[in-house]
Amino acid sequence: MFNPTKVVAIGVNYFDHAEEMRAKIPSSPMLFLKPPSSVIGDGEAIVYPEATKELHYEGELAVVIGKKASHVPRAEAHRYIAGYCCANDVTARDLQRSDVQWTRSKSFDTFCPLGPRIATDVDPLGLELTTRVNGEVRQKSNTRNMIFDVFSLLAQVSSVMTLLPGDVIITGTPSGVGPLQPGDVVEVEIEGIGLLRNPVKKL
Repeated sequence: MFNPTKVVAIGVNYFDHAEEMRAKIPSSPMLFLKPPSSVIGDGEAIVYPEATKELHYEGELAVVIGKKASHVPRAEAHRYIAGYCCANDVTARDLQRSDVQWTRSKSFDTFCPLGPRIATDVDPLGLELTTRVNGEVRQKSNTRNMIFDVFSLLAQVSSVMTLLPGDVIITGTPSGVGPLQPGDVVEVEIEGIGLLRNPVKKL
């Protein structure tokens, strides 16, 4: 279902998450990449690596690119979007703190669940997002609380790198990030899109 050449992720893109992480409000989107090998689908297991002791969930809205996009104006961004899905930007938080940059902490295999479908008929500027662990709500917000909205993100990202059909932008997470343990089940649900569910297991 998902075969991106790249997953472009956005750091610190909700005001409440910036406060939670004690981070400054960015003046422009903070971009990093997750490799295609990190992508899994709905129902597949997130693998808890031996290298981390602090695995976190981050529920997010994902934007799926529909056609080649380079230097796209914000006003035209909607024309380049195939649809939207749920995402989980799984993060080894201890490695994120210890490393100079975020590549290792964000890039393990299985660290980018996407699904359960690509929705084409939703307004990305006002969607309710809920993340649950073992049925308990951990994150609850709305995409209207983003610092940079979906269309601004596509314009900014496409000014840096060409986006190809099937590429994915994951748009940042709200407050409430927290730990996962082997045996947990994490769910990301977004209004009008559906529910992405993934169990967590050890290697």
